Amino acid sequence: MTARVLMFQGTGSDVGKSTLVAGLCRIAKRQGISVAPFKPQNMSNNAAACIDGGEIGRAQALQARAAGLELHVDFNPVLLKPQSDRTAQIVVHGKVLDTISAADYMNKQRQHLMDSVVDSFKRLSNSYDLVLVEGAGSTAETNLRSRDIANMGFAQRVKSPVCLIGDIDRGGVIASIVGTKTVIDASDAALIKSFVINRFRGDPRLFDDGVIDIETMSGWPCRGVVPWLPSALKLPQEDAVVLEQHHESEGRQSVKIRIAVPMLSRIANFDDMDPLRLEPNVELGFVRPGTPIPKDIDAIIIPGTKSTVGDLAFLKAQGWHHDIIAFARQGGHVTGVCGGYQLLGKHIHDPEGVDGDACSVEGLGLLDIDTTMLANKQTRQVHGTCSRSGAPLSGYEIHVGTSTGRDTQKPMTILNNTPDGAVSAQGNVEGTYVHGLFSSDEFRASWLNRLKRDTASGLNYETTVENELDTLADGLEESLDVAALFNDAAVPQIPQASQTH
Repeated sequence: MTARVLMFQGTGSDVGKSTLVAGLCRIAKRQGISVAPFKPQNMSNNAAACIDGGEIGRAQALQARAAGLELHVDFNPVLLKPQSDRTAQIVVHGKVLDTISAADYMNKQRQHLMDSVVDSFKRLSNSYDLVLVEGAGSTAETNLRSRDIANMGFAQRVKSPVCLIGDIDRGGVIASIVGTKTVIDASDAALIKSFVINRFRGDPRLFDDGVIDIETMSGWPCRGVVPWLPSALKLPQEDAVVLEQHHESEGRQSVKIRIAVPMLSRIANFDDMDPLRLEPNVELGFVRPGTPIPKDIDAIIIPGTKSTVGDLAFLKAQGWHHDIIAFARQGGHVTGVCGGYQLLGKHIHDPEGVDGDACSVEGLGLLDIDTTMLANKQTRQVHGTCSRSGAPLSGYEIHVGTSTGRDTQKPMTILNNTPDGAVSAQGNVEGTYVHGLFSSDEFRASWLNRLKRDTASGLNYETTVENELDTLADGLEESLDVAALFNDAAVPQIPQASQTH
């Protein structure tokens, strides 16, 4: 089997590539097409654990779900996880390869990973009928083109046709699409077969003249004008930019519980909060840097982070440690997830500099635990129960380090008969290494009802995600010429010589 391939690139970051690919994967699945998502290189601290223990970006996890597939590392062969302003962890085929500076990656490592990318793509193209590829950032980043493996570098390597996506909600969409053709190489422009306008508010017919202008100046046909689809924001998000849209309360009249989540500088897997955000009786707000944590709240959740030591310093720089400690001492409920769990302990030891420079630092001291960073990363899907309510839960672990201490004798969860996490002696502070546990309806209900009786709504989160994927697909089918898009897909020309590095 040799799949046909179609790549979706954008005029910029956050133009909706991930969501459009997810919706098209669901459409293809409904049409009986064997489809797989693919992103050559991703940069995100929001990752998902695969069955085999590897990790990929959350966007590809959602796209795989839309296609009805189990998660596999080939869907996202290169994942960059920013660890500081200048360094990132490189994950290749689901496993950590190295942690290096951005400059070293750009100058030395990036192009060497193209063979790993092509290896994954070859396996997918031999297993599916259609592969929908998502690019990264902007097609027009000409300064990066010579070493590119995420956009036209990959498209040229396998001769993939491209659909260019422009976000009209940002403004300047005509210039961004036509300008892209102007600045990129002619051979790259030749691979672009069509364009799509995304996030149009109002009657799309009002942009008919704009479409004609773009088609005339670019020579590319338009495959549709996609309206603003609310379902897109109800689905798990990958890019932290989406937090800017959720940092303030939504002003629900029926709210019973208010939850605050500090926006750490290296926040990871923040989609852990999505199920709580969809609860009708819950108001969940992400607290911006430089802003104090509100006092009129019922709980604080400290999220995961790619750099526990770095974000401990960041948290203290915002003064949030005073807010969190005072809230907990007054009996307020504090839950830490993964790196957030580590922050709640007495000490964090990093003798080998796994998280940056070798050091030992004092944590918030709200849990009687110490964490020691270890080089080996724990990445796995997990199932278990809540130690307090007995409610079943499932999720995944992606972390370095192990935590020990008196409070671990009262674990937060039990995973395969093994204790996980810790609960304070007073019972109001807890932590776990499990991401995604709020997606488990029974656990989430018990957690909310423990905060305030009869708060849980009966939301079925997994069903909600499935319904929103179908709603997204319905919206795309109405606004796109899907048949023409799929006809743009072509059989790739995959290089024969390839070896994994």
